[in-house]
Amino acid sequence: MTKHTAFAAEDAAVAAPAPAQPGRRFTSYPPSSCRTASAQRMDAGAAGAAARATGSWLDAAPRRAEHDDWMEKHPSALTGFESVLAAAKGKQVVMFLDYDGTLSPIVKDPDTAVMTEEMRDAVRGVAEHFPTAIVSGRCRDKVFNFVKLAELYYAGSHGMDIKGPTPESKHAKAKAEAVLCQPASEFLPVIDEVYRALTATTAAIPGATVENNKFCLSVHFRCVQEEKWRALEEQVRSVLKEYPDLRLTRGRKVLEIRPSIKWDKGNALQFLLEALGFADSNNVFPIYIGDDRTDEDAFKVLRNMGQGIGILVSKIPKETSASYSLREPSEVKEFLHKLVKSKQSKQRD
Repeated sequence: MTKHTAFAAEDAAVAAPAPAQPGRRFTSYPPSSCRTASAQRMDAGAAGAAARATGSWLDAAPRRAEHDDWMEKHPSALTGFESVLAAAKGKQVVMFLDYDGTLSPIVKDPDTAVMTEEMRDAVRGVAEHFPTAIVSGRCRDKVFNFVKLAELYYAGSHGMDIKGPTPESKHAKAKAEAVLCQPASEFLPVIDEVYRALTATTAAIPGATVENNKFCLSVHFRCVQEEKWRALEEQVRSVLKEYPDLRLTRGRKVLEIRPSIKWDKGNALQFLLEALGFADSNNVFPIYIGDDRTDEDAFKVLRNMGQGIGILVSKIPKETSASYSLREPSEVKEFLHKLVKSKQSKQRD
């Protein structure tokens, strides 16, 4: 175990080997009459390379088996699309989407995580037919500036800052004031104080950035040299010792500082379903798509409800409570398009 285990474990997964090249064949040995004593002697370097190649090939078999087993438990939402439609038949679909790694690729600079116009069109199309919410660890205003669709619900700061369309939204079942939920408002002064402290404390570590997401903070270390990861975590923890009401969690190359209240993306999902008029309803089918550990809270809520599905966005197997998987944002876009086309087809029938 290395000194970086605490961070490495956050991205722990089993990578699937690349598929074998079609038509590839093993070369046969030359006839015995062509062999000479010198040709029969394999130099030490070649022998070592052959042993390593054999070991890699043998190691690939269990990785492939584990990947296949994972895919059987969490099949692609694209290949299993008809099964999703069958489960949602006769129910109101409500769409929940994470942002980073789901609607936009993961990038080194969080401020450049913009979504493509094609993805925006896909989200817009979904929102025309289904209530749609963006649920992100980012500040709500920042996520809105990325997405730029006023007809959506936005849950920033891991669901601690929720705001939705006006009552005129065609998806709302009951007339009420525009949705607004901020369960961690009392923590705003301390979050600002810790932001200033962390910015000063981590300034000496190249590549470390502290992002203020209003009701939570994110310390990004994607651009930090790996040998500095432990020192960065220790600096963050040293600051938080003075703030027992805050807790530290980890995401994909990021440390998250949040208020110690029982509220997460799963709570945000439940709140929005209630705000939409679907509390305790058997006629709703929530679909939550996300790529991060923080999205697992929402996946678990759906499993406990026994309604809807969670879809994990990942190219490699990970422990998850999601029912389905997609490999990357481009597949998320394809799934959203398929959902809209299916709805449009039903409307024409």
